[in-house]
Amino acid sequence: MDRVLKVSGLIGRRGAVLEGPSKGWGQKPVAKARGILGSRPYGDEDMEKERETLQIWKERVGQELDNVVAFWMEHSHDQEHGGFLTCLGRNGQVYDHLKYVWLQGRQVWMYCYLYRSFERFHRAELLDAAKAGGEFLLHHARVAPPAKKCAFVLTRDGHPVKVQRTIFSECFYTMAMNELWKVTGETHYQNEAVEMMDQIVHWVRVDSSELGQPRLSGTPAAEALAVPMMLLHLVEQLGEEDKALTSKYAELGDWCAHRILQHVQRDGKAVLENISEDGQEIPGCLGRHQNPGHAIEAGWFLLQYARRKGDIKLRMHIIDKFLLLPFYSGWDPEHGGLFYFQDADGFCPTQLEWDMKLWWPHCEAMIAFLMGYSDTGDPTLLKIFNQVAEYTFCHFRDPEFGEWFGYLNREGKVALTIKGGPFKGCFHVPRCLAMCEQILEALLRRLGPAPVVCSPSVPSLGGSK
Repeated sequence: MDRVLKVSGLIGRRGAVLEGPSKGWGQKPVAKARGILGSRPYGDEDMEKERETLQIWKERVGQELDNVVAFWMEHSHDQEHGGFLTCLGRNGQVYDHLKYVWLQGRQVWMYCYLYRSFERFHRAELLDAAKAGGEFLLHHARVAPPAKKCAFVLTRDGHPVKVQRTIFSECFYTMAMNELWKVTGETHYQNEAVEMMDQIVHWVRVDSSELGQPRLSGTPAAEALAVPMMLLHLVEQLGEEDKALTSKYAELGDWCAHRILQHVQRDGKAVLENISEDGQEIPGCLGRHQNPGHAIEAGWFLLQYARRKGDIKLRMHIIDKFLLLPFYSGWDPEHGGLFYFQDADGFCPTQLEWDMKLWWPHCEAMIAFLMGYSDTGDPTLLKIFNQVAEYTFCHFRDPEFGEWFGYLNREGKVALTIKGGPFKGCFHVPRCLAMCEQILEALLRRLGPAPVVCSPSVPSLGGSK
C-alpha cells in the first residue's frame, strides 16, 4: 500500500496543498532559515521531515515506474512486424493495429533512456525491443525515401496511411535514433539522427513550404510555441554526449530560447501558445489561446537551457513566467488539476475538451516543479510538486490494471478508459516517473545520510569505584 503524504486544507483556493517541511529542501540548512510559512527556524527535525518526504516520493515514483514499464512490455510489443502497438484498452488489449510514428519514436527513446539510466532496466529484452522499434522506423517511417518526410500513421506492417505537414514525426524519429546510438554505439543511428535534425532545421528556418496548410491571403502568420520548444529539446538531446554537436547547434539553441521567451506577452502576465512571427500578440481566439501544461513543459526545457548557460537571472524568470504563472492561472480551484486549455481574456475556450484534465500536462508539471526546486531550493516549488503529484497519483493511476488513464473530466473522473491511442503511448508517464526518480535521488544525496541515533549510555548498577 502506498504511503500517503498528509494533505492540508485549501490554500488560496488553488486545491489541496501538501504540508511540507521548512525552507532548505535539498540543501544544507542555513542559520536562522525560516519555515515555509515563516513560522519557525529550520532545524534538525525539519531536515528529517524533508528527507522522509523525499524518500517517500522516491519510493512511490520508482514503484510506479516499474509497473508502467511492465505494462508496455507485456502488451505493446509487435513480435511479428516490429515496432509497438499503442492502441491499448484499459487491460492492455489491442483495439487498433495502426502505428503512430510519434509514439514509435517515443517508445524507442524511452526504452533506451531507461536502459542506460537505471541499473534495474539494463536488460536485454528492453534493448532488443528498442532496436526492433528503431529498425521498424528506419524501414518504414519515411514516406518516400530518400526524402526525409515521415508519415504520421502507418499500417501494422509499415505502409503509410497519413502524413502531417508538421515537424513532430521527424522530431521523435530523431530522438529515437540518437538515443539508440547512445546505448549501442552504432554510428548509423547517429548519422540518421543528425541528417534528420538538419532537415528539420531547414524546414523551420530556411524553407517552410513543406509545412503547414497553404497560406491564404487572410491566414495569420503565426508561430506556435511547440516548434521552438521541440527544437530546443532536440538541441539538448543531441548535444548531451557529443561536444561537436553541442557546438554545432549552440546558435540554434539560443534562437529557440529567444523565440520561446517571446511567448510571454501582456507585460509578463500571460504565456500565449501562438504569436506573430515578429513576436507580437495576434488577434482573436488563436492569439488568446493558452495551454498551461504546455507552457510548464516549455519551462523545464528552458531550465535545462539556463543550467547549461549558467544564467541564474534567466532561471528565475523562467520559474516565474513558465512555471508559477501558468500553474496559478491553470489550476482548477474547485476540483483540482490543470485545465487543458484557457482563454487569456477569460472567455470560454471553443475547444470541447478545454476543461478536461489530461495526463501529460500533469506529468510535465511534476518534472518542472521538482526540477525548479532542485535548481533553487525554493520550498514553494516543492510544495506545488507535492500538490500536483498527489492529484496525479490519485486520479490518473490505475492500480488494478497498471499504467495511467489519460483523459479525465473536470471533476477528475475517468472519461476514456484507454491506456494508449493516437497520442498517448509509452512516453509522458514513464519519462515523468524516471526523471522525478533521478531528481529525488540527487536531492537525497545532497542531504546526505540520515543521522544514526545512538542510545544513551546506561550507568552500571554499582556505580564507579
